[in-house]
Amino acid sequence: MNATNAPTTATDVTVTTLAERPELTDRIWALGDAWPVFVTEDPVGWILWGRIIAELPDHVLVATDSQGEVVARAIGVPFALDTEGRGTLPEGGWDRVLMWAFSDLRRGAAADTVSAIEITVDPRVQGTGLSYRMLGAMRENVRAHGIHRLVAPVRPSAKHLEPHTPIEEYARRVRPDGLPHDPWLRVHARVGGVIDSVAPASMTVSGSLEQWRTWTGLPFDRPGDVAVPKALVPVHCVPDQGYAVYVEPNVWVRHSV
Repeated sequence: MNATNAPTTATDVTVTTLAERPELTDRIWALGDAWPVFVTEDPVGWILWGRIIAELPDHVLVATDSQGEVVARAIGVPFALDTEGRGTLPEGGWDRVLMWAFSDLRRGAAADTVSAIEITVDPRVQGTGLSYRMLGAMRENVRAHGIHRLVAPVRPSAKHLEPHTPIEEYARRVRPDGLPHDPWLRVHARVGGVIDSVAPASMTVSGSLEQWRTWTGLPFDRPGDVAVPKALVPVHCVPDQGYAVYVEPNVWVRHSV
């Protein structure tokens, strides 16, 4: 997108699956991501992220503008929720649903639910309504696969400003108009999403103190909780044993499709 072009809006884009446009595979990563570095060290995501692109391209959505530039991506995974040992959305959130999805794929289990894993919008076109468009496109894609339930382990976008607030309290906070206090939860609510539950251990990232220093630029030299920029909760530091661990909570949102 050239700086001289008019700003892209949600109505200016074309959304397709990666299965339909495999030539965009490399270009979707040019968007980068909005997650802090330490979150990308989550081992489940580190192992399975690339497999989504390779093995589930019909659940990877790509938005291109009128110039053919990739301006957004939305990634989901199908899985079986209404099956023995499951039935409710997992407290293990993002990590657990990824493991369920690839276990089901290996066994050939029929999916009855799709979980959103990520939606990323180019910073140059944020605020244009494209996140709503991508959520809507995910719902349409789920319906096209004969599935009638879309869920999302939502990473509340402003929770990092209140790392000590319990996630249950934060998730249920609403504005005077009844919509969620959190901006990203509010986007989901505006397109019909309903908060189901919290996932207290949605992602777990552990590392040596030196790794955490590299990821954050902080000293990690005192025991206890460490407030880390962009972390939704404090990181627990154990210097005498040489490690620190971050357990991120998310909020499960359900969408009817």
